[in-house]
Amino acid sequence: MTENQPKPGLIPWPPLIYIAAIAISIALGLLYPLPWIGDLLGDILFAAGWVALFAVAALWFTAIRTMVRAKTTLNPNAVPDHLVTTGPFGVTRNPMYLANTLLLIGVALVSGIVWFLPLAFIAAYATQKMAIEGEEKVLAAKFGKKYRDYAKRVRRWI
Repeated sequence: MTENQPKPGLIPWPPLIYIAAIAISIALGLLYPLPWIGDLLGDILFAAGWVALFAVAALWFTAIRTMVRAKTTLNPNAVPDHLVTTGPFGVTRNPMYLANTLLLIGVALVSGIVWFLPLAFIAAYATQKMAIEGEEKVLAAKFGKKYRDYAKRVRRWI
């Protein structure tokens, strides 16, 4: 990278953001529990939470496998060697961050701790502002038209 090209961030924000969201959700759930839906709808939401958690595992596994096969870095603060556009990256440009957000939603539905729901969306927004937008600048600088075409074709989230 040249001097005037964007550089990746120094702090690995995404894991820290999601860990903070989990900790805050648990603390708020203990200190200020919110009511949860019971009976049949609660059971349906519980099952949907498990489906979401299985989707998280599938997204993580396939995204990591796709990146390893492409021989590019898994470090969100490193400049990637290759633009990965296959596997889950053909559906979302950020499958790992989507999986992290879905993790919080799934945990909310399984545990009944409502605080995980708003914190999931706050964490996703913070990740977009603190990590994704910078990563996109790095990718655009490194891969140019190839990245811009990919970004037009594949959504940032879903």
